[in-house]
Amino acid sequence: MATKDTRLEQEPDGSVTAYDDIPVDGDRVERLLVEVFTRYWDRITLGPVIEGAAWEIRLAAKPALSMADGYLTVDAGAWHAHLCVGPAAGDDLARRRRVGRAAFFRTAGGTCVPESYGLRLWNGRGEQMVTIFFPNPYYDDQGRRLPAPDPARTGTWEALRRRWGGAEAPRADARAGGPA
Repeated sequence: MATKDTRLEQEPDGSVTAYDDIPVDGDRVERLLVEVFTRYWDRITLGPVIEGAAWEIRLAAKPALSMADGYLTVDAGAWHAHLCVGPAAGDDLARRRRVGRAAFFRTAGGTCVPESYGLRLWNGRGEQMVTIFFPNPYYDDQGRRLPAPDPARTGTWEALRRRWGGAEAPRADARAGGPA
């Protein structure tokens, strides 16, 4: 059985994604992203993942982070991204731009990979802002398929999900529609 906060979504490719939403109030999302980009920058893949496009960006070095007018800037040198994670000038516009939903997720099945583990942010209009993938138990850090799954590779996702999503929450199981 799924936890009360787990949302299951069937994707067009047949995969099922279990989302465990986390609160987005105050500076919570900013603090979470600062932790991810300072402690785990070398373990993540990030970018928008929308129908027809998946940006899979790996950081080559620890990015510089800064905050201004509610925007967290992730500066990787050759490129940078701005994510509206805090209060910004204006009311309606600020609500549309700011993170309106954040969720840790696990996707199982489908055509791409057996499973994936990540964090996804949406703005106040429900548009995806970014997806951050954590190490996958089926692939090594260079994207090569492992001979056998390595469950230890989900440790970063598990620890962050437990800390930011609530220690009592069981791991979302997208395959069975409930906790693992």
